[in-house]
Amino acid sequence: MTSLPRTVPGLPRTVPGGARFAGPDGRPLWLRAVTEEDLPELHRLDQEIFKDQAYPYFVLRQFYDLYRDELFVLDDGTAFHGYVLAGTRPDKTRSWVLGLAIHQRWQGLGLGRWLMGEALRRLRAEGVGEVWLTVEPANTRAIKLYAALGFAPVGHRDDYFGPGGDRLLMALPLTTEGP
Repeated sequence: MTSLPRTVPGLPRTVPGGARFAGPDGRPLWLRAVTEEDLPELHRLDQEIFKDQAYPYFVLRQFYDLYRDELFVLDDGTAFHGYVLAGTRPDKTRSWVLGLAIHQRWQGLGLGRWLMGEALRRLRAEGVGEVWLTVEPANTRAIKLYAALGFAPVGHRDDYFGPGGDRLLMALPLTTEGP
């Protein structure tokens, strides 16, 4: 893969603070917004992490068209190692975290917290009232991360994603303070 673009005229590409991590080869890891050219690499990462439960390419494409300002990746210039995607209602009363993923090799380094923290900061700045997400009930690592960020369980839904696709629903009211 060739080096990924760092800037697009008129759109911020990196967040304040820039690179906070280095990859195994010492490359800096950037948290940045996604560009249209990034969609194949985003799809590759989603498939690698979620396998059979990955979003089809056309769904990622549509999410990009709808929520591009709420879609961020962790990029070392050669590959993506994580992403977060939120989708906000037009009236900004609620946003949903539609995806948070960190490549297994990079888990446990604080990258999920970094991605979610940035997403929450941006949603808060946009005046979003609350953020909801669903998580597999057995994914205790993710549940602990979300709880540490202030999310609280609000319900459990059997077959939320079809037979056997149970999910825990969690919510976070946004205020002017937080991660």
